[in-house]
Amino acid sequence: MELTIIDWVTIAAYFTVVFIVGFYFTRGERTSTDYFLAGRNALWFAVGASIFSTNIGSEHLIGLAGSGANSGLAVGAYEMSAVFCILILTWVFLPYYLGSRVFTMPEYLERRFNSPCQWTMTMISIFAYIFTKISVALFAGALLIKVVIGWPPMVSAIVLVVATGVYTIAGGLSAVIYTDMIQTFIMIAGSLLLTVIGLEKVGGFEGLRAALPPDFFHMIKPYNHAAYPWPGTTLGVVILGIWYWCTDQVIVQRALGARNLTESRACGSG
Repeated sequence: MELTIIDWVTIAAYFTVVFIVGFYFTRGERTSTDYFLAGRNALWFAVGASIFSTNIGSEHLIGLAGSGANSGLAVGAYEMSAVFCILILTWVFLPYYLGSRVFTMPEYLERRFNSPCQWTMTMISIFAYIFTKISVALFAGALLIKVVIGWPPMVSAIVLVVATGVYTIAGGLSAVIYTDMIQTFIMIAGSLLLTVIGLEKVGGFEGLRAALPPDFFHMIKPYNHAAYPWPGTTLGVVILGIWYWCTDQVIVQRALGARNLTESRACGSG
């Protein structure tokens, strides 16, 4: 695949906007609340868009899309469960989080229980981020860049780390939230465009149904299905989702940056 001048201009414009937003939020003196929680002044739409963009990454657009191509719609159970888990976060967990005025989930556990509980959660989270999220996201992103641009995977991974790290370190959560808003619109528009182009290539939805086995369009699989048994995709995924959506620092931190509990609940309901 060879990129045209329009492609390169689009990529350059995207990274330019990301860096501008990041450096914009470095102006003036900043308190720890400004840096880590966006001054606790974010509105519901910004918080909701940031949570959406934080959750949806290269591992979804490549990994989950690939799983859907191999086995059908049942893989969507991971994201469908988020509808319930976000409501649990905003209506059950957040009143305690915001009331305690904490910055991180481990800090809340220390206040609620003790220091060993805090350190246990911290070490588990660091291990999980490195080996289950950061590594997967970098690999999937590097794979995409290799296919589109032709860069070696290691070079692609370094570019991704630098591009995301600069504005995050420089601008704090405010920079992350507002660049996430930009990325949310880009991902939704791009995904819709890919869906339209893909359906056109296969002859519309009817052509897609004709080309795939009927069970690919079933969200609920038999209880003994090898990959997606219904007890796992209904009950098990929700249990896993409560941990991710309600206690994971990456997700919860966005909600902690909301102006108040009403704004946090609005992002979950919206």
